[in-house]
Amino acid sequence: MARYALIGPTYPYRGGIAHYTTLLAEALRQQHDVLFVSFSQQYPRWLFPGRSDRDPSERPLRTEAEYLLNPLNPLSWGRTIRRLREWQPEVVVIPWWVPFWAPAWSVLGRAVKRLPGQPRLLFICHNVLPHEQGRLPWLLPWLTKLTLSPGDGFILHAAADEQILVQLLPGANCRVTPIPTYAALGERETALPVTLPEECPLLLFAGFVRPYKGLDVLLEALPLVLAKRPLHLLVVGEFWQGSRAYEEQISRLQIQHAVTLLNEYVPDEVLAACMKRADVVVLPYRSATQSAVVQVAFGHGRPVITTNVGGLGEVVTHGQTGLVVPPEDPAALAAAIERFFAEEMGPKMVEKIEEENGRFGWEKLVEQFENLVLG
Repeated sequence: MARYALIGPTYPYRGGIAHYTTLLAEALRQQHDVLFVSFSQQYPRWLFPGRSDRDPSERPLRTEAEYLLNPLNPLSWGRTIRRLREWQPEVVVIPWWVPFWAPAWSVLGRAVKRLPGQPRLLFICHNVLPHEQGRLPWLLPWLTKLTLSPGDGFILHAAADEQILVQLLPGANCRVTPIPTYAALGERETALPVTLPEECPLLLFAGFVRPYKGLDVLLEALPLVLAKRPLHLLVVGEFWQGSRAYEEQISRLQIQHAVTLLNEYVPDEVLAACMKRADVVVLPYRSATQSAVVQVAFGHGRPVITTNVGGLGEVVTHGQTGLVVPPEDPAALAAAIERFFAEEMGPKMVEKIEEENGRFGWEKLVEQFENLVLG
């Protein structure tokens, strides 16, 4: 048993990273002593385009945490470092996903290396570099290297991300492992907040709607499928840059009758109800490392049709737990959707998902941390 300090978001904050660190804390506590340090504030309002960064779930994922850190307040960084010095961890784990965290993480990471006992510093790289690189793409590799360079080891969720990291930090001690299954989300279901056609096959697109996730590609594919069979698409998630362009695309394609947009971050129990109603989850990403939505789908026994980008093809087994197609190819995506229904692939895929969920257990992620510490 070792002493771990885990830093990252948890309830009341929402989203995949908060769920991830919460479930990781619980898994680590099965075998180790854990201090979980979370945020007194996560993002400033001007930087967060969503309506709120708070989790609206009726029964959210929760775990014991100390809310000490504000990424914009250096005084809170000092408070966090003092708490770590009191705790005397053997291992400190920090998640990395966007460069916003670079100033705070750079200071904390270097302070950790000066703590008594010289604890091991491990980073979880959800994204080494962000999907959307904004106006200063040349700055991002420098910030990433500055932040991650004190790390003794790195957990990544896609081989493609490992390649990016070792280019920035040659010789980095890496472990590549899939995101574990989010089976604990939405254990209490609720009624769907929208009315959907009964006895009609349902495609589900879930998660924050951003350009790199390729919803427009799915909309372009939909008329090709509708020409062969009736089905319905439910889109669940906040549109971070507005829904107008997608609504205009739906109108242009004349598929209003076959698409329902639920433009909001939904509670866990609503997402669970959407998963239960769906026949298949469709994630036509343009780029990705991994996607927690895949593991939410698998946790609810739902197949996934996705694209061969990042590590998505590493976790969705083509023809067994889902189908994998090239990115930005509406015709290929439509063919995969049609094949899924024409060959009635759903029941066999559900059985295979249940068999494979064991390889996505949180205990396997904990083993990877332990291997990094020993290595």
